[in-house]
Amino acid sequence: MQAIRFHQVGDADVLRLEDVARPEPAAGQVRIRVAGAAFNPADAGIRAGRLPIPVTLPHIPSYDVSGTVDALGEGVDSLAVGDAVIGFLPMTEDGAAAEYAIAPAETLTAAPTGLPLADAAGLPSVALTARQALFDEAGLVSGQRVLIMGAGGPVGGYAVQLAARAGAHVIATASPRSRASIEASGAHQIIDHADASPLEAVDEPVNVLLNLAPLDPAELEGLVALVRDGGVLVSTTAWMPAPGDEARGVRGVVVYVRSDRAQLAELVALVDAGELRVEIAERVPLAELPAVHARAAVGAVHGKVIALPAGA
Repeated sequence: MQAIRFHQVGDADVLRLEDVARPEPAAGQVRIRVAGAAFNPADAGIRAGRLPIPVTLPHIPSYDVSGTVDALGEGVDSLAVGDAVIGFLPMTEDGAAAEYAIAPAETLTAAPTGLPLADAAGLPSVALTARQALFDEAGLVSGQRVLIMGAGGPVGGYAVQLAARAGAHVIATASPRSRASIEASGAHQIIDHADASPLEAVDEPVNVLLNLAPLDPAELEGLVALVRDGGVLVSTTAWMPAPGDEARGVRGVVVYVRSDRAQLAELVALVDAGELRVEIAERVPLAELPAVHARAAVGAVHGKVIALPAGA
């Protein structure tokens, strides 16, 4: 089979399209014929050696997958050959940037039925990040106010939709390029981060501040003032701590997304019910995934990109 691999960490040019042996599932695993493999910024961080996630080289990137079950390992009875599935693969293991991928059966759930199977790869880790940040970490409930920094990216798009669906008042920062999508997702107020600071534009404290943007630590520290007493600041920027204010009971939490089959199934149900939208910005052949990594390094990737293996 063909797969994208890197044999050493470095820039995007370490990625190679190679012919490799088709993997065999071990006990508790399944083999998936890949329909779509999503690109995530963390893929680039692992490839570059910036994220402290141990992988065995050579390594196949892309931990979000959609596809069809092709073979079952011993003891797997929750899935059948031919099932259309999606999943968030273990980040320490080989990923989905290949014609076939291995996945623990416990990480997979049925794919949404209302969109192309390849596009469904744009759901798992990013939607789980948004859900876990807002509800598991921040405890967001109806009637509360939430400020989502960097709402124009894939995680932000899901976060706006999920927060609005939960009955929260949603304030989002983004660029004009993302405005229409964020409005359609249910944001009540949109702040152009190039024109105004949230410190000036947010006129009432928020219960939850969700940071998805690569802010300077001092800037993020300053935004704690927008969080009301007893509120929460949740950040996905794992390379720096999430600030809080102990004197006012404001917690600072860094969220580390985890695979959760039940939660992913709930998100799929929302997609199938028309209550959660999956947006895909680009679909590229698998062979072009290294170019996607290169473009991402210079800020030229906007939205979710799905790599398509030949014949998918």
